[in-house]
Amino acid sequence: MNAYFSYFYNMIKVLSILWNSFKMALQELKVNKLRTFLSLFGITIGIFCIIGVLATIDSLKSKINNDLSGLGNNTIFIDKWDYNGGPDYPWWKFVKRPNMKVTEMDYIQKRSNLASNIAFFVSSTASFTFEENQLKGVNLYGVTNDFNKIQTFNIQKGRYFNDTDFNRGVPYCVIGYQVAEELYGKPEKAIDKTISYGGRRLLVIGVIEKQGSSMIGGFDYDKTVIVPYYYFASVFNPDNNNPYIMVQAKSGIPSKALQDELNGIMRQLRKLSPTQEDNFTCNDVAQFKDQIENVFGAINQGGWAIAGLSLLVGAFGVANIMFVTVRERTSQIGLKKAIGAKSSTILYEFLLESAFLCIIGGLVGLLLVWLLTMALGAVLPFPIFIAPSIVFLALSICIILGMISGIIPASIAAKMNPVEAIRTK
Repeated sequence: MNAYFSYFYNMIKVLSILWNSFKMALQELKVNKLRTFLSLFGITIGIFCIIGVLATIDSLKSKINNDLSGLGNNTIFIDKWDYNGGPDYPWWKFVKRPNMKVTEMDYIQKRSNLASNIAFFVSSTASFTFEENQLKGVNLYGVTNDFNKIQTFNIQKGRYFNDTDFNRGVPYCVIGYQVAEELYGKPEKAIDKTISYGGRRLLVIGVIEKQGSSMIGGFDYDKTVIVPYYYFASVFNPDNNNPYIMVQAKSGIPSKALQDELNGIMRQLRKLSPTQEDNFTCNDVAQFKDQIENVFGAINQGGWAIAGLSLLVGAFGVANIMFVTVRERTSQIGLKKAIGAKSSTILYEFLLESAFLCIIGGLVGLLLVWLLTMALGAVLPFPIFIAPSIVFLALSICIILGMISGIIPASIAAKMNPVEAIRTK
């Protein structure tokens, strides 16, 4: 019974210290508004910088990673172009390379042991019309059978191509949401209607769900018309329309292993000797994620550097508040100690008050970040969100910073002689 009583007594004591510290922090804010505001301004700006940068980067990373997933998970793009780019990009060397052929896709399909899905891709642009409605700058994609297994899109209305459609090269098409909306008004009205371009007609058999814009220049399915490859090749010359091969690895196979296998198959297919360099590039989508991580890592470091400086200034401001507060309450501290308050209790009260002040500054910073996310979300092509882990990080920083800022003033208050403190005016 005594153990339970002691437990509840200690809990009440802790809650009392917390409540008194919280009231003191609010009183300090109320009585000395300008002084407290200026001192906490550094904390507010520091938290604003950290949370603003982290929230924006997390949201941007999420958007870009979703766009990269749209290119195909664990996928290699075999192309004559190298996707790495850079200021010294030798485009004059790559432009002379031979284009990808659909027969090469067939050869890879027979020889690869690590690939699960393989598709050939070509693209062009055209203006499409239906009755009096016209839409310019539409992407026209010519694809083979496995394309929809590698890419991530769903059919909202109608259906996708079947094997017969692909093999016969029929003049059927699957269109994007924007194409259906602007030419037909509603997606469901497009099914089984014809769509025209350059004096030719296509039968619409399906409409893709709305995807949204991509930030990495990937596939824009909203403003796209997809046709079977053999139909596309009957109208256009594939060599003039950016042909490449998409190869997706089997489950559990790392993209690097597939890339190495495809390099060997392509060199054998093109009869390259050991001394000849590749006249193709197996581009790994995963490498873009690594590059993005490096870029975002550098931005994070910059954000932390700016925030660290602001937090350091804020910490000195809070320490200054606590030194002044200790001096102003010297007689109260002496009175508390005279009636039995322990030095540890005084120490905890001032430490917690310092922490609460920092938390208040941090909450103002979080509020500013929230307002910023509302404003940026209205103009950016992706939503900005503040993850709970980021909020927890901000509050943790405030508490730790508050403890560090208040440790010296709190120690001075805890060590005061009650008699001398009471006599202080």
